[in-house]
Amino acid sequence: MSGVRSTVVMFRRQLRSALRTRVYLAVGLAQPVLYLALFGPLLGAFAGQLGANPYTLLVPGLLVQQAVIGSLFVGFGLLRDLQAGVLDAQRVTPAQRWALLSGRTLYNVLDAAVQGLILVALGFAFGMSADAVGSVVGFLMVLLLTAAFCAAGYGLALTLRNQQTFGVLVNAVSLPVLLLSGVLIPMSVAPGWLQAISAILPTTHIVTGVRAAFAGDVASSAVLIGLLWTVGIAVVAFSYGGRAFARANR
Repeated sequence: MSGVRSTVVMFRRQLRSALRTRVYLAVGLAQPVLYLALFGPLLGAFAGQLGANPYTLLVPGLLVQQAVIGSLFVGFGLLRDLQAGVLDAQRVTPAQRWALLSGRTLYNVLDAAVQGLILVALGFAFGMSADAVGSVVGFLMVLLLTAAFCAAGYGLALTLRNQQTFGVLVNAVSLPVLLLSGVLIPMSVAPGWLQAISAILPTTHIVTGVRAAFAGDVASSAVLIGLLWTVGIAVVAFSYGGRAFARANR
């Protein structure tokens, strides 16, 4: 079986499984609404300090948040498949081994794209202003970041092979990193020492780049730096995830 066909088969398997889980779909679609409806008005209180439409800042940050946290946690699904023997059964099929990763990741990117489009549409409904071309550029950056963190999440799951350890580690790393990256509130309003820590994190530059793209500054250095960090993370994450699947399939 060719690699492309193997990827498509795995993608369809993941899609069918998700469509049967209606609660999962409902929760996934409700989350962006809750963030915009409940956190947006709170951020609006800082509109004067932020110097921009709060939803224009919030929506790109939420997209990056979904790309990081939501993508890392896909490892839980792989661990369930591993414990249920599903992954062992897939190993003995003619499917290309790397397709076990790429098919899953392709479905996760589609899932993130649907949720992201809903989030952007709701952002406009709540009053977000954004550049059309820049929004597409920023959205594509987010999808690449999603694929990268999915690959990293799958690789980490296969390395740890324990749901409790996996959950603790992902929470311990992702939440502080995202908060310090300014996904909810730009770090420009933070104390100087927090801004210094934030500047070290790659996700900070990615959030800044996506926001700049949505604002229409597509040719700015912020977008270029954010894109370079996104590509760099993707290369490392796919390399790590690919090796993890290769080791698991021996």
